[in-house]
Amino acid sequence: MTTQKPTFNTADTVARVRGYLEGLQARITSALEDIEGPQSHGGARFRSDAWRRESGSALQGDGITRILEGGRVFERAGCGFSHVSGPRLPPSATQHRPELAGAPFEAMGVSLVFHPRNPYVPTVHMNVRMIAAGTGAAGTGAAGTGAAGTEAAGQAGQGPICWFGGGMDLTPYYGFDEDAVHFHRACRDALAPFGEGLYPRFKTWCDEYFYLKHRNEQRGVGGIFFDDFAELGFEQSLAMTQSVGDAFLGAYLPIVQRRMHMDHGEREREFQLYRRGRYVEFNLVWDRGTHFGLQSGGRTESILLSMPPLAAWSYQREPQPGSPEALLTERFLQRRDWI
Repeated sequence: MTTQKPTFNTADTVARVRGYLEGLQARITSALEDIEGPQSHGGARFRSDAWRRESGSALQGDGITRILEGGRVFERAGCGFSHVSGPRLPPSATQHRPELAGAPFEAMGVSLVFHPRNPYVPTVHMNVRMIAAGTGAAGTGAAGTGAAGTEAAGQAGQGPICWFGGGMDLTPYYGFDEDAVHFHRACRDALAPFGEGLYPRFKTWCDEYFYLKHRNEQRGVGGIFFDDFAELGFEQSLAMTQSVGDAFLGAYLPIVQRRMHMDHGEREREFQLYRRGRYVEFNLVWDRGTHFGLQSGGRTESILLSMPPLAAWSYQREPQPGSPEALLTERFLQRRDWI
């Protein structure tokens, strides 16, 4: 199949994609507040932090960072929307497109990481994003403004190249087969309308991406991951990305509801904090999204919303053979077909 290179060249496109992403963020955070329950019973609410980078900054644009801390169910949950532009793509974004190195760019997306309080509830990550690079891509990052230059470039036949990325993955502290199977089925079903080969391809990509090379260890049970994706043409590539975003709540919330009331003690809590340390290591050492944000001059507080509130490290810790802690590594932190 010939790879298509759709251009991102109308103000309507910017407004449409931005509207979808803002709506997705609102739907997800509202659903988490429902799980948290009423504030009178300890349920937390998201703080909404709107921000803007004015012209003259290394990166221009705006966004909304929504963060929940100290909740009944979630110890920390961050869900951010951003729409930014800049004069030069950072190196982390041009590994597979060297011809765009140093090109102006415009990017928008939603990214989230939820850290639960109960160790039996897994941590989850999801993001969906779109990037446009090339002549006319770098506007102000505000809806309709950056698109004006992009539209003009498109009319001149020099519109920027646009591509999509995203996915979701699950990181349990105590593994359950039914949770991993449910999550992977939701990922498969989200991709199914767009091609039978996408799920196994993106599942393998996820396993390879969320891998701690310095530990020789998977981060979790995986899910799906894709990047630099435009081969279905603009509309279908966008529709596929939206399908992934729309599938998130159905993939994750049933797992939360199954596990959030399970009894646990200090042993499980200590192990949860220890495994969270691995999450921190991956995000700071290997994650391209973190690198992209920091290299491009992004907003540090928003970039690091994925960090857990507490984490721990211990020297050469080995779980007791046959324990649930040992089972995590032996069965769940292995690349396997969960469906």
